[in-house]
Amino acid sequence: MDEIDFYRARAREWLAEHAPRTDIETDLEASRDFQARLHAAGFAGITWPADYGGQGLAAQHERAFRDEAMRYPLPAVPFAIGIGMAGPVLMDLGTEEQRRRYLPPILRGEEIWCQLFSEPDAGSDVASLQTRAVREADGWVVTGQKVWASRAHFAERGILVARTDPGRPKHSGLTMFVVDMRAAGIDVRPLRDMTGNVHFNEVYFDGVRLPPDAVVGRVDEGWSAALTMLKHERVAIGTRNRSEATPLSARALALRQASPMSPEVHAALGRLAVEERAVALLAARMAEERAAGAELGARGSVAKLASSQLARNAADLAVSLAADRGIGFEADDRQTAELITAIDWTPASGIAGGTTEVQRNIIAERVLGLPKEPQSDRDVPFNRLTVGSIKR
Repeated sequence: MDEIDFYRARAREWLAEHAPRTDIETDLEASRDFQARLHAAGFAGITWPADYGGQGLAAQHERAFRDEAMRYPLPAVPFAIGIGMAGPVLMDLGTEEQRRRYLPPILRGEEIWCQLFSEPDAGSDVASLQTRAVREADGWVVTGQKVWASRAHFAERGILVARTDPGRPKHSGLTMFVVDMRAAGIDVRPLRDMTGNVHFNEVYFDGVRLPPDAVVGRVDEGWSAALTMLKHERVAIGTRNRSEATPLSARALALRQASPMSPEVHAALGRLAVEERAVALLAARMAEERAAGAELGARGSVAKLASSQLARNAADLAVSLAADRGIGFEADDRQTAELITAIDWTPASGIAGGTTEVQRNIIAERVLGLPKEPQSDRDVPFNRLTVGSIKR
C-alpha cells in the first residue's frame, strides 16, 4: 500500500466513524464542531501550507479525501467563503501577519467569512460600487451598503471592496479590506429567499472604523484584488464536492423511483450520472492543478458553468420525474421537503459567483479568444458617471 492508498484508507475509516449521515449545515454549532474535528484529524486545508494551519500535503491526498467524502453530507457551506475564497486571496495578497492571524481559524471553523462585493447598483458590474472608505489618521472610515452577502448574519469576518479614490476611473481607486463583522456601525439585515431560509443579507456600513492593517494588497488596487478573489470563487464553486447524499444526485433520485423503472427513466438517470462524473473529474483535475500551483485563470469559469448547468439539469429531471404526482409533501416527509428546497435553490447556482451569462462572456473572451464586449465607461473617472450611464 503506497502513501496515497494509506491516506485514503485512513480517511475512509475516519469518515465512517465521524461523518454526519444527515445534513447538519443549518446547525451552525454542530457544523463548527465537525470542522474542528476534521482539522484535528488532518483533513482540513490538506494542501494549505503547514505554517498557516494546513497539512502541507499534495493534491493527490486532497483528491483521495474528496473521493471518500462524496459519500457523506459534510457541512461545507458555512465555511465555503473562508476556505474557498478569503483564505486563498489572503495567501496571494495578504501580509504575513494577516496569514498567520486569519488562516488557521478559517480551517478550524472558528471564524466564518462573508464576501462584501455586490451593491444595489453594482451586481455583475462590481467595479461600479459606491461604498466609500475614507482614510483618516488612525485608519479608514467606511460608509455604504452591500447586498446578497451570503452568511453575513453569522460571519465573524468579511472581505470588503470599497472605493477609496472616486476621482479615478471606476476600475481604479478601489481597495480591499478585512472587516470585523461585529464592529460598531455594521447593520446586517437578513433576506429570506423562496426556500423560506436565510442565505443572503443586506449589510449597511455607517461610519465603520477599520485599522490601517485591514488593507489586503495595495491601496487603490482593489480591482485587481477583487479579480483574484472572483477567480478563486469560480474555482471553488466549480470544484466543490457534489455529495451523493444531495437530494438532486442521480443516486438519490433513483432511490425515489418506483421499481422497476421504465427504460426512459433509467436512461435519463444514467445521463445525469454520466454528467455528474464528468463534472467531478473536471473539478478534480482543476483542484489538483490549483494545489500544484498552476494558474487556472479563466478556466475556473468553465468549471463554474459546468457545475451550475449540472445543478439545473438535475433539478429539471427531478421535476420531470415527479410528473403529475407533483412535488407536494406531508409535514413529516423530510426527504421530499429537502428535495423541494434543493429544486427551489437551484436557480441561484446560475447567479451566485457570477451569472451564467458572465461566465460565458469570460470563456468566450479569455479562453476562446473571441472579441471583447464593448465597455465605453472603463476609462471614465467614477465621479463623472451618472447612475443611468453605468453599465449593468
